[in-house]
Amino acid sequence: MANDRRVSRVSSLIKREVSQMLLMEIKDDRVGAGMVSVTDVDLSHDLQHARIFVSIYGNKDAKAETMAGLKAAAGFVRRELGQRIRLRRTPEVVFLEDSSLERGDQMLHLLDHIKSDRPPEDDDSDISDQ
Repeated sequence: MANDRRVSRVSSLIKREVSQMLLMEIKDDRVGAGMVSVTDVDLSHDLQHARIFVSIYGNKDAKAETMAGLKAAAGFVRRELGQRIRLRRTPEVVFLEDSSLERGDQMLHLLDHIKSDRPPEDDDSDISDQ
């Protein structure tokens, strides 16, 4: 239980620090400021591996380019985390694209499409006079 709280706390710290690095410190042109946001950090229970999920705004090519930039910056990010967060060992960092926002948007679009295809319901038909 205490370990779960620690993992959660360290995950939150990593998310905050990496978000800050994306805004201010990563100089790679492929990683556009404001176009990438950290959505989640999945940290292993032994604190040795951090999977950092990012949401990227843009088309397919821009996303691929941004992911390449993030992959290239992983060493820098790990080094910076090691200096900012006091841990026995700094976790290995892997960036993964989080497409859940896009999937949610697609789902909303499909639901709107289904709703617009249905005939309007007559509200009075369900009311019974008792």
